[in-house]
Amino acid sequence: MDGFVEILRKLYEMTALSSIIADPTFLVMYLIAFGLLYLGIVKKYEPLLLVPIAFGVLIANFPGGDMGVIQADSLGYVTLADGTKEIIWDMPLHKIAHEFGIMNYLYYALIKSGLLPPVIFMGVGAMTDFGPMLRNLKLAIFGAAAQFGIFAVFIVALLLGFTPQEAGSLGIIGGADGPTAIFTTIKLAPHLLGPIAIAAYSYMALVPVIIPLVVKLLCTKKELSINMKEQDKLYPEKNEIKNMRAVKIIFPIAVTTIVAIFVPTAVPLVGMLMFGNLIREIGPDTSRLFNTASNGLMNAATIFLGLCVGATMTSEAFLNLTTIGIVIGGFLAFALSIASGICMVKVWNIFAKKKINPLVGATGLSAVPMASRVCNGISTKYDPKNHVLNYCMASNISGVIGSAVAAGILISFLG
Repeated sequence: MDGFVEILRKLYEMTALSSIIADPTFLVMYLIAFGLLYLGIVKKYEPLLLVPIAFGVLIANFPGGDMGVIQADSLGYVTLADGTKEIIWDMPLHKIAHEFGIMNYLYYALIKSGLLPPVIFMGVGAMTDFGPMLRNLKLAIFGAAAQFGIFAVFIVALLLGFTPQEAGSLGIIGGADGPTAIFTTIKLAPHLLGPIAIAAYSYMALVPVIIPLVVKLLCTKKELSINMKEQDKLYPEKNEIKNMRAVKIIFPIAVTTIVAIFVPTAVPLVGMLMFGNLIREIGPDTSRLFNTASNGLMNAATIFLGLCVGATMTSEAFLNLTTIGIVIGGFLAFALSIASGICMVKVWNIFAKKKINPLVGATGLSAVPMASRVCNGISTKYDPKNHVLNYCMASNISGVIGSAVAAGILISFLG
């Protein structure tokens, strides 16, 4: 009988149940993982991003699984199994895998090195048509205006006691671009990468909820009923682009050159974004490169990015006051970015004859193309014939470039 009891005891100790019962915070993390999976699978909020992240959260929080990412302290030290400390940057990757598991190997090789965010930006560039922005170039100003949320939250975070580097990483959530938030945080405050990445991607996934909320608070029915196509007929553009293909090819080269001169720290993101777009626009001669960047490479990068980011969300790293502050601050940054774009449109309409639907300003943050689709859905509720998608995309695409430039500025000043 004693032998049977001993076997049961060993079987129980083999499972994760004893650790979960001893530390109920694991249950909180499971609920968060299940909630994110629900949003991704059932609500279909950015499932390509949210499902890998949510599953990463889930597998990282099972005791004994060794799938959670071990964060180094501010000096780069981690504690090994034998109790000794070692600087993580001095450890070869095979030793990291042996000591802390395969997820740490992937995290330090792909994420902490800064490799995947630029790769994903290249894929985004390859999948993005800059045509709507180039045809409505003046609408790009609203993409710049939407970056106000980044710097407003940066200032507020400083006043609340965050370090300048932490405040910069928190503010960049307002750019509504996950790779940008990750890249900036790696450079400025790597110890906050988990909660900031989760906040950034979660709010991106909640774009269909947050944008209508801010729009409802700030816009009137009359403003949301402004028909952009009718405005184009009343006030037609005097100058039209005759050779759009040539402009599309020159544009990524020109933007990269200008950004490299004035904000060189933004080149890893903007440069890769523009390279991806360039191989798209050249056409058949670079079709193989385009197909790789927009399909296989992009999909692989998204999988590993999502799983690794989710794996940083262990109970120790996530359930604390700092993380709660990041979640609240991230929402504020996101909402302010939307609101500042809308307010910029309102100011524009005071002085301009040709009126602009404030939904164009609401898409000045990134989150391409979901933000534009959401705003187009809002406009067609008021008028089924009032499609603003192409106009919103002009502001939306410029927001991607704007958030990358804003990240470069923060890194330059704070890094």
